Amino acid sequence: MFESLGPLTGSPWMYAVIALSVALDVFLPVLPSGVLVVMAATAAAATASASPHVSQIPHVVLLAACAAVASVLGDLLAFRLALRGGARLDRAIARSRKLSSAQERLGWALARGGGALVILARFAPAGRSVVSLVAGAAHRRTRDFLPWSAVAGVAWAAYSVALGYFGGQWLGANWFGTAISVAALFAAGTGAAFLMRRPAPSAPGPRAGRNAPQS
Repeated sequence: MFESLGPLTGSPWMYAVIALSVALDVFLPVLPSGVLVVMAATAAAATASASPHVSQIPHVVLLAACAAVASVLGDLLAFRLALRGGARLDRAIARSRKLSSAQERLGWALARGGGALVILARFAPAGRSVVSLVAGAAHRRTRDFLPWSAVAGVAWAAYSVALGYFGGQWLGANWFGTAISVAALFAAGTGAAFLMRRPAPSAPGPRAGRNAPQS
């Protein structure tokens, strides 16, 4: 099946669909953007196996770059929209214990120059959405948030593409190999979600999270 997807490898339409899915899943976390990236990388591995004289490395690198850039652009769009969300968004966050806790934790992390939380959130289910929107609603500075979003996007894209490509190379470009790669992607998400739920050491109270510098 994946061999039949070979002609799509390197197609502008494939990159467009993946970029759109990755960018929009910050608003619609149900979009299977990670699965699409893994499957596209698996198709590249199938093509490489069928035509060993044709290098798929340029396509793999371009796929990772496309996913990373789309991830950062989606984060930035959500961040900017939340930044301008006004009092309504602030009230929505205040009513949610989970969002309020995320706001405090994120403010604590970014204020100390540690954006590990942003990177973890990129792997966790819906974590990217929460962090991007909360960072904007908390009026964090773009220069505090954007570099960590870029690192997170590159890490997530590289991991997803590597799972699909090397999984296809080592386990075979078939449904079994793809299922193992997707399972590894979800396992990383589960681990990231667990780490995000751990309490932050010496985190400040709610007031410190809201008295953040303006963008």
